Amino acid sequence: MAKLTFKGGIHPYDGKDLSKNKPIVDADATDIMVYPLSQHIGAPAKPIVSVGERVLGNQKIAEADGFVSSPIYASVSGTVKAIEPRRVVTGAKAMSIVIENDHMYEIAPPIPVQPIAAMTQEEVIGLVKEAGIIGMGGAGFPTHVKLSPKNPDQIHYIIANCAECEPYLTSDYRRMIEEPEKLVSGLKIMISLFKHAKGILAVEDNKPDAIKLLKELTIDEPRIEVKALKTKYPQGSERQLIYATTGRAINSTMLPADAGCIVDNVDTIVAIYHAVIEGKPLTERIVTVTGDAIRFPQNYRVKCGTLYSSLIEAAGGFKDAYPEKIISGGPMMGRALFDLDVPTTKASSALLCLKKDEVKASKPSNCINCGMCVQVCPSRLIPSRLADFAEHLDKEKFEKYNGLECVECGSCSYICPAKRQLVQSIGTVRKQVLADKRNKK
Repeated sequence: MAKLTFKGGIHPYDGKDLSKNKPIVDADATDIMVYPLSQHIGAPAKPIVSVGERVLGNQKIAEADGFVSSPIYASVSGTVKAIEPRRVVTGAKAMSIVIENDHMYEIAPPIPVQPIAAMTQEEVIGLVKEAGIIGMGGAGFPTHVKLSPKNPDQIHYIIANCAECEPYLTSDYRRMIEEPEKLVSGLKIMISLFKHAKGILAVEDNKPDAIKLLKELTIDEPRIEVKALKTKYPQGSERQLIYATTGRAINSTMLPADAGCIVDNVDTIVAIYHAVIEGKPLTERIVTVTGDAIRFPQNYRVKCGTLYSSLIEAAGGFKDAYPEKIISGGPMMGRALFDLDVPTTKASSALLCLKKDEVKASKPSNCINCGMCVQVCPSRLIPSRLADFAEHLDKEKFEKYNGLECVECGSCSYICPAKRQLVQSIGTVRKQVLADKRNKK
């Protein structure tokens, strides 16, 4: 099979051997569970419980406050102790619902469902919204919004992002190996919403066992195709994935739906299966706990709201000294943490602990005009030039040279022999330009 890909990209050490053969196990929930109201793009959810109230697992505790918003459910039974600002992975504080876990794990009744054949498109999408499903690959975009494009008849491809190109992460891989039927069933539900759509299971070729398994499961599914992708970062980036699998291109002014595509990652599609078939809201996800500083790397099924610190304990703690770098997510696009007493959320994919902080140890020097950042940029930009504009806060030239097309994958910083922090500079000004545009509306 041909290996589909895109121009540019890099081949970093992937670190997946640490955890890829570690089956999913259940992680214990913490005594105090914290549920930020902003776990998604859009308006924060609105609390519908009060301090002192006892709640059940799978009970809705916050309602979506608008179309681009998402409800939040308790993952344990217990008592609401506070509704207050709490530290989250960004380092900021977000209004959160704090629940004292009673460790009884009593569960509320499921969301009422019907057989899929008896439901309309609107009813299925309504279930996805009611279950609080968002993009679980990290972006956090409410899934019901993705499934409600302006022109549903123009959707031709539903792409399951099974690439998992970020180094060290193996949670999606374990889902594909251990629960492939749920992934395929979730994809079939999504395809059923669009009469002209085909499904694509897009898997990097460093997962041959997953490719083989998914092909066997879909051999009699004429609307689903398994496509092997060349192993390369950032193969799982939305724009690059669409181009690699369909040949269609989008830019920063477009949504995937504008190119006739909808893209969701493995955990999101499995969550759709649980919601539509079982009436189960999104209260847990798979998290990879890994890195050379972790004693026993593992993939965990984690109840949302569990503190990261407890996952370190579950994985046997640190091998030696406290690691120099702890990241929520992967090394390329994750967020560095300074506090482990922050909650996991629907968008938490990994906890990466590294003995050494290689970025901190490197000393940036002047650009040597080698052009390597240009060669690897998946958006075909000139990162060295954009970084110069960013460092001088020249927003006009930054935008003129297509700085908004940067996907902030970090390939340029990784490859730069001068160790310039290119993506950090570019990303900072890119956010400022986007904010300026929003304020002008």
